[in-house]
Amino acid sequence: MSEYKVIEKPWGREEVVEINDKYMVKKLTMWAGHRCSLQYHNFKKETIYVLSGVLKIVQGTSQDALEDKLYRAGDTITIPPGLIHRMEGVEDSVYLEASTP
Repeated sequence: MSEYKVIEKPWGREEVVEINDKYMVKKLTMWAGHRCSLQYHNFKKETIYVLSGVLKIVQGTSQDALEDKLYRAGDTITIPPGLIHRMEGVEDSVYLEASTP
């Protein structure tokens, strides 16, 4: 097991729960009215599980084709490699992110 680490961000915080050569698990807090940067990953696959709050996830195959959907406690989404995405806090939200390296 790796060392637990907390990283403060402008939009909330990341808590690294586990990181190894096979996967990473983070607990993230996204404050209401904040969002992370628009991003994509060539190889990384992410699965998000919302613990509390309301999280808007914007995603699409290009910046011209972005769609958003609201996710609430108990909802899950998997983001495959190459998909453009961003998380936004509609309410203060806490979610788990499990990802490949």
